[in-house]
Amino acid sequence: MSHAPQQDRPDAGRPRRPDQPPVVLEPLGWSDIGALAELELLLFPGDSPWTAEMFRSELAAGHHYVVHRNASGAVDGYAGLSRGDEEAAVRTIGVRPDAQGTGVGRAMLEGLLEAAGERRVLLEVRTDNEPALALYRSCGFTRIGLRRNYYWPSGADALTMERPIQGRGQVR
Repeated sequence: MSHAPQQDRPDAGRPRRPDQPPVVLEPLGWSDIGALAELELLLFPGDSPWTAEMFRSELAAGHHYVVHRNASGAVDGYAGLSRGDEEAAVRTIGVRPDAQGTGVGRAMLEGLLEAAGERRVLLEVRTDNEPALALYRSCGFTRIGLRRNYYWPSGADALTMERPIQGRGQVR
């Protein structure tokens, strides 16, 4: 779930520029979980950041998680997806503030969508997170609902968004 509002950026939701290096994603490893919990505290302090135990549960459940590392090898982005028979759900996406606007979030979302395959994909996002909303819309997501007071303890609202089933070159 993308929840914290990010800085306004003119490049939000736009594809990576050709002069930017490619974004390399890796599967989340057990040893990365502490770094994810620290990033959650940084990114989502007012909205019940996920704990290390929550990430361990996600990984143990077999959910699909990826990370991005900066030049020094530290995790500066992460994203997760749960998959069912007919639909998938974006569980979380987080990008360290100094890496926002570099294409990391887009690459992670595109990686999740690829992992979703021919499934409908759902997500929740804070209504005031304009950069995330722009990204999701640019990747084919549309609003299907509003969840009042979804994030706690802030009480912020969330939009539920959907990307319809994709496959065989067409939307079903």
